[in-house]
Amino acid sequence: MNNISMRKLIALLFAFTFVVSTISPFATASAAEAPISVNAKSAIIIEESTGTILYGKNIDEMLPVASMAKVMTEYLVHEAIANKKITWDQIYTPSEYVYKISQNRDLSNVPLRQDGSYNVKELYEAMAIYSANGAAIALAEIIAGSESAFVKMMNEKAKELGLTNYEFVNATGLENKDLQGMHPDGTNADSENKLSARDMALLSQKLIQDFPEALETASTPKAVFREGTDDATNMPNWNWMLPGLVYEYEGVDGLKTGSTSNAGSNFTGTAMKNGMRVISVVMNAQGKSLHESRFVETKIMLDYAFNTFKVKEVYPANYQIEKQSTIPVVKGKEDNVSIHTKDPLTLVVKNGEENAYKPSFKIDESLLTKEGELTAPIEKGQKVGSMVVSYEGKGEALGFIEKNKSPQVDLVTKEAVEKANWFVLSMRGIGGFFSGLWGSVTDTVKGWF
Repeated sequence: MNNISMRKLIALLFAFTFVVSTISPFATASAAEAPISVNAKSAIIIEESTGTILYGKNIDEMLPVASMAKVMTEYLVHEAIANKKITWDQIYTPSEYVYKISQNRDLSNVPLRQDGSYNVKELYEAMAIYSANGAAIALAEIIAGSESAFVKMMNEKAKELGLTNYEFVNATGLENKDLQGMHPDGTNADSENKLSARDMALLSQKLIQDFPEALETASTPKAVFREGTDDATNMPNWNWMLPGLVYEYEGVDGLKTGSTSNAGSNFTGTAMKNGMRVISVVMNAQGKSLHESRFVETKIMLDYAFNTFKVKEVYPANYQIEKQSTIPVVKGKEDNVSIHTKDPLTLVVKNGEENAYKPSFKIDESLLTKEGELTAPIEKGQKVGSMVVSYEGKGEALGFIEKNKSPQVDLVTKEAVEKANWFVLSMRGIGGFFSGLWGSVTDTVKGWF
């Protein structure tokens, strides 16, 4: 067999070996089968670092979220701080709108003086700890000039972050009818903020990952607004699962409650335990009182998550699959190059299913010649594809908060391959020519006999 035929055979064997299914069970599964029942209209719990869905119920229906909408306001405040658009010590004097809303003690509020001066930090703490609505609108005005402009920013940021089922109409999560006819331009008087449980979890994940310092405030069980002044106001955190509060749960350090007549009892929680952080969402929880039912149902999900799953490095960095560890190379000093995974592959694994994942290498075909070869020169660490895994355990594969996502890591070259010089390439060409010619002659002679 001549060199050209041999190289084609190697390429064909390589291509056959690397064929993998393009359909991953991870991409379509919405949630794992779970032996729990959550008494809420919608609920979800995810592992924070990977976005893996551990349990889900009606996760894509857009529902009222009440003050959980303030998580988006928190995100935009932190982003404005990071971008140096505003500062924590920046001073603000309330507008008439903010003043009027802040005086309504039927809503969660700290009363603001119309001629008072407040810095961004204390307004943020009032919003994040006590869910103060006047303070939330004040922050919207500081960042965008008006709540109407801020609402536009909220919806634009939601799209940018990958949310798909959402509608932001104000900065607070109140029903617009509670805004005394001063609701943002372009919104209806009877509108309210709506998200799906999936999007609420995704938004919370983005806040925690992009601005982890947000948990420092969210985890504060109680504080005093304007302590030491005539305007001092106690601010107990509405998240009763924080340390020292009535529904205390180990590891809980956030994030946001919400309740209105339409939304019912809602809570987005987050907890870190045994090296795993989870984010939970319950919407319109049923059972006990309006304030308590959300924590009862959240505890069910947290117990299930921490008792059933763990984050595990399933495959290490530099991992190779036997018989799939090299790719043929053309025009190089070497005829092939070794490949391996760049990083470890970490997954959320159900107890007892540590070995339920089968790896496959998938090469980027756009990098290959028609014969299935890489073309030299090739750099060390050059990305050539990805390693994906398929779930072969019992039950249904775990899905992800971001749709169409599958667990994978980059495949890279283990070493560099320099391009052969013109003389070597010429000799290979000549050798290939004579090898082919000799093969033809041999075949002809064989034909004579």
